[in-house]
Amino acid sequence: MKIGIDARMLSSNFGIGRYVQQLVNQLQKIDTDNEYLIFLRQENFEELTITNSNFKKILADVAWYTLEEQKDFLKILKDNPVDLMHFPHWNVPYFYKGDFVITIHDLTMYHYGRPEASTLGHMKFWLKDKAHRTLIKHLVKKAKHIIATSEFTAIDIVNTLGVERNKITVTYQASFVLENWQENEKVLEKFAIKKKFVLYVGAAYPHKNLNKLLESWELFNEEKSSDYELVLVGKDNYFYQNLKTKFSSLKNVVFTGLVGDSDLVNLYKKASVFVFPSLYEGFGLPPLEASLYGLPVVASSSSCLPEVLGEGALYFDPENIEQMADVLYSALTDENVRSDLKYQARENLKRFSWEKLASITQNIYTKYL
Repeated sequence: MKIGIDARMLSSNFGIGRYVQQLVNQLQKIDTDNEYLIFLRQENFEELTITNSNFKKILADVAWYTLEEQKDFLKILKDNPVDLMHFPHWNVPYFYKGDFVITIHDLTMYHYGRPEASTLGHMKFWLKDKAHRTLIKHLVKKAKHIIATSEFTAIDIVNTLGVERNKITVTYQASFVLENWQENEKVLEKFAIKKKFVLYVGAAYPHKNLNKLLESWELFNEEKSSDYELVLVGKDNYFYQNLKTKFSSLKNVVFTGLVGDSDLVNLYKKASVFVFPSLYEGFGLPPLEASLYGLPVVASSSSCLPEVLGEGALYFDPENIEQMADVLYSALTDENVRSDLKYQARENLKRFSWEKLASITQNIYTKYL
């Protein structure tokens, strides 16, 4: 049987991209029975290496979240028919007629869909948001099955979209092991990091709650210690620029922009604590990756994070900047806390496996082929 996977988002630079990347890589290892068509954009076409002769790359150089996606990508899918299509995100052509399964990573737009979270004007944002919501409601009804990345997200889909729970399977993601990274003793010099530091990795969208983190960091500097820097790693875009402007006078903060995988591993290994203050996540991969490199984690107590991180993190109320500062200080200075966090995180990591995710996903394909 022939299975298609929309891999236009395949990348090692963000959560959904890594999900697609690891899913395809692991399926190549375990599925020798089915044929696969992997749809890719020009920019990531060479990023995927084919290791299984049953897999074939198809160029689908169409940007996501566009009108072209609804027209041009639909035509590409019609020209390359499959028995079952897997869309690993909700950006699916509305008029696609074939059977498909879909992965929903989160429903952020339903809970934090505000104009200020977009670079669009209010009217354009409202129209695009309404179109997206219409599309999602259509897709969850039409899909043969829905994959969610956490139990929190599964329940959110049930409560928000009225989907029956038995139509949803949870497949946990896993941390990403970069095998070919190189130690760089000058990584701190490269990013002008001068002190021991707290690390954040991710986007700066409003629901990521970096405003509160920086407010808490100001309090931390004033009342706890000024011996540390806060290092924020993420693509330098409109939202990060807003933070730089708003907190331009705040000391001991470093914005690195997007960094390569090898430099990121070096930062994980040299940091003192990883912080993740998000208000809403569908899974939350960065703190899990930090745990992989032995970095103690402090995180928001909201959404799926306690489900995913378990006993391997210290938690704080993401709206309480005083508590955030207290928890950060404890994780930085209490060696018993740090040691316990590292141990619990190692144990927690045993729950997650890309191989397991791919195996469960393959079973879903088989069921609905």
